[in-house]
Amino acid sequence: MKRPFDKDARRRRIHVRIRRKVKGTPERPRLAVFRSLKHIYAQIIDDRAGRTLVAASSNEKGASVNGGNVAGAREIGRLIAERARARGITRVVFDRGGYLYHGRVKALADAAREAGLEF
Repeated sequence: MKRPFDKDARRRRIHVRIRRKVKGTPERPRLAVFRSLKHIYAQIIDDRAGRTLVAASSNEKGASVNGGNVAGAREIGRLIAERARARGITRVVFDRGGYLYHGRVKALADAAREAGLEF
């Protein structure tokens, strides 16, 4: 009998493979993306210190966006870039979290670039 395909396990395997190469440093922290069906989350992480420097999500209080669509992802990308620039962060490495660089993930990345983050 054929086993059902587990998309989340596949994504986690890909994410581990990506994380072997993508590391956040104090000079160039990692912009990590997580998406669920309803929301999208982004955080900028210094992996050496093990600390989240900046975070934004569609699940925050006062968030006026729906993270389950491309427009919401675009808004979170703009918001994370603004918060990063306020903390003096202009250059990041992008961690797509095992997701395809398409749709909401791409929209978040493009909006962050337009708002001033350099990948």
